Amino acid sequence: MVSPRGEFTSRFGFVAAAAGSAVGLGNVWGFPTQAASNGGGAFLLIYLLLAFVLAYPVLMAELIIGRHAHTNAVTALRNISPNRLLGNIGAASGIAGCIVASLILSFYAIVAGWMIAFGLAYVADLFRLSSLPAWLTAFGLVRNTVFAGLFIAITIIIVSAGVQRGIERWSERLMPTLLLTLVALSMYVLTLDGAEQGLKIYLLPDVTRALSTELIIDALGSAFFSLSLGVGTMLIYGSYVNDKENLPALGGWVTLVDVGIAVLAGFLVLPAMYAALHNGVEIFTEGGALISEDTLIFTVLPQLFDTMGFTGSLLAIAFFFLMSIAALTSSISMLEAPVAYVVEEHSIERRSAAMLIGTVIALASCFIILNFDTLFGSVIKLTTRYGQPLLGFMFCIYAGWVWHRDALLQEIAKGYPDARNGLFWTFWPWHIRFICPLIILGIFAHMLQQQV
Repeated sequence: MVSPRGEFTSRFGFVAAAAGSAVGLGNVWGFPTQAASNGGGAFLLIYLLLAFVLAYPVLMAELIIGRHAHTNAVTALRNISPNRLLGNIGAASGIAGCIVASLILSFYAIVAGWMIAFGLAYVADLFRLSSLPAWLTAFGLVRNTVFAGLFIAITIIIVSAGVQRGIERWSERLMPTLLLTLVALSMYVLTLDGAEQGLKIYLLPDVTRALSTELIIDALGSAFFSLSLGVGTMLIYGSYVNDKENLPALGGWVTLVDVGIAVLAGFLVLPAMYAALHNGVEIFTEGGALISEDTLIFTVLPQLFDTMGFTGSLLAIAFFFLMSIAALTSSISMLEAPVAYVVEEHSIERRSAAMLIGTVIALASCFIILNFDTLFGSVIKLTTRYGQPLLGFMFCIYAGWVWHRDALLQEIAKGYPDARNGLFWTFWPWHIRFICPLIILGIFAHMLQQQV
């Protein structure tokens, strides 16, 4: 028996779920460190501009296709195609999106497991469990496997419960918790000695770098990847939206929340970095460049927390709790994309589908852990540098060129009756047809050039 198809019961539920999918570790740790490495405020300004020039239109393409089809990405792209060839290409793109989402979750679970382990290490330290903190923070086969598996198990439980009782219910709880924790941590970190220097670097733009090609390309990539675009996660969430909802407005809210949390994370991470520097913790390499992101999170910030005694332990627990929530809100949508496909295309019950796919992803995580030096970086590169841009390009092509323009307008007008005369319809169709595909191809070409 096929599981009944769910639907978000409230606008807040959808925004919380979709923004949760978009808000992940990249927002909380990736964006701030990229800003620090690319001129601070200059990067911030360019990122804010491009988030709405590029990310929002592509997000809308996925949401509109999903709401129109009320089904998974494979069936949706097939259904809007005018002939069999384009239908098969669309279905193949949808399947590729499910595979890429699953691969992303396979390495994402490993990193999320580290976050959980580090948070528990500080809890264990408070209770003076002498040997446990060292095991929890040391890179090791058993630790990595246990906590990656735990993280995937939590994700499976939430997705198994369905749209309303699982995804929506937990998103409505996790997103406000994430936001409140982020605000509280940021306010506290800003009181630390040295934090002011980080705040200045973040907010005061280096005008000489504002038009740097490297900065613009990096900001383009951050804006695109920050909204979980290209793998069908936003399409499947769009398929659970009521026909009466105003999609351009909903997409705007999701983009605002995602960008807002990324920007807010900068008020936490950059001041914390310079507070660490003030306390004698090195944050630059010998060549003067900022240290890598993983070293920052798992070495520099823990060293800062260790210099602060009991208060530092509490701060560390809150920080890694925040990172774990950010990871979980994204992982839910990554698992939902392939689960929805299996449920709807192969008539498998939702709980069984979630267990089956989650187990396969867990096994993939174990395989990556066993071959960490070879596979971890390669899987990240394959999915985020190649898979997402190409699949995002396909969504633009299908929304801008394949799907009939009148049918597209009718779908938007369901919840926005005056869409034809609105500002969104004036710009978006041409934007998704020409500007977005060219920008995405530009990002992709730049990344290929970097590999040469």
